Amino acid sequence: MIIDGEALTVIDGSEILQGRFLEFTSKINVVIACRFAPKQKATIIRLVKSKYPKASTLAIGDGANDVAMINEADVGVGISGHEGMQAARASDYAVGQFKLLQPLLFIHGRECYRRNSDLVCYTFYKNMLYIITQLWYGIFSVFAGQTLYEPYIY
Repeated sequence: MIIDGEALTVIDGSEILQGRFLEFTSKINVVIACRFAPKQKATIIRLVKSKYPKASTLAIGDGANDVAMINEADVGVGISGHEGMQAARASDYAVGQFKLLQPLLFIHGRECYRRNSDLVCYTFYKNMLYIITQLWYGIFSVFAGQTLYEPYIY
């Protein structure tokens, strides 16, 4: 969805329109804001986060006017370039050009998700291995409180 600053001013003035706007945004994946004031950019992210607290928000900006939006979002990407370094300094991730956004989002984002999934599976496997063997040892030691592993293994 593409929305401009004048439309957000109208929506921001009415509770009914805010509800309808948020209901509509729940059915879409991306909102592109054009011709927004810096305060309006932060307002739209705050509005979405208040209605859907579990939703993740991403803000991409390339200038000083995008700093409020980047700070308000869960993940901020700043693009350093002609407009200065303010957005890159305020962001979680900084890239040098717009063409680097695709690898950042689709390659590094997927790899980060995959690595975190592997870590969770490994942690469950490791804990299960330690606990089951400790429980099995406890059965044969009549639950005397003797540990099978030294404390530094944990």
